[in-house]
Amino acid sequence: MDRIDHAILRTLQADGRITIQALARTVGLSPSPCLRRVRLLERAGTIRGYTAVIDERQYGLAITAFLRVRLDRHSDERVARFEKAVNGIDEVLECHVLAGDFDYMLRILVADLQAYERFIRKHIHTIPGIAAIETAFAYGTIKRSSVLPGIAAAPHDGRAAPPAAVTRDRSGRGSSPWSRPR
Repeated sequence: MDRIDHAILRTLQADGRITIQALARTVGLSPSPCLRRVRLLERAGTIRGYTAVIDERQYGLAITAFLRVRLDRHSDERVARFEKAVNGIDEVLECHVLAGDFDYMLRILVADLQAYERFIRKHIHTIPGIAAIETAFAYGTIKRSSVLPGIAAAPHDGRAAPPAAVTRDRSGRGSSPWSRPR
């Protein structure tokens, strides 16, 4: 991956709906080679998809909670059961494995405190092997970015539109905003 690929990725992270012509201008390529690079990045799995960034509060999910979880044992079976359970819970947007006092950090979105209590009782308390949980509620967000650090900066006009949505064809393959109809 060279600096042009990095510039393409950074620009797409800031504006996934940018036209291929504008992207090409931004990274200093003509449209055809730029599109070829984007498609190669998609096929390689570097670009995993395109999505819309939604305002959680406007969607109706006003509460963001960070839940730290400690397991009672770290057997393969216990860990696999916990991770499988967490993967099946819609309210869990992220689950990270931690080093330190707790084993996992979950980012959870719910509508209100009553919904959080239902979430804990229905989903978390029913998972065997949890020794301890600790919750922190976020009352504001200072920074949220979808642009990865450490990638060569690509010049752009400073406007960041939400990324474009992925569509799936009947085969289940994703398509980019520049896919041609088949």
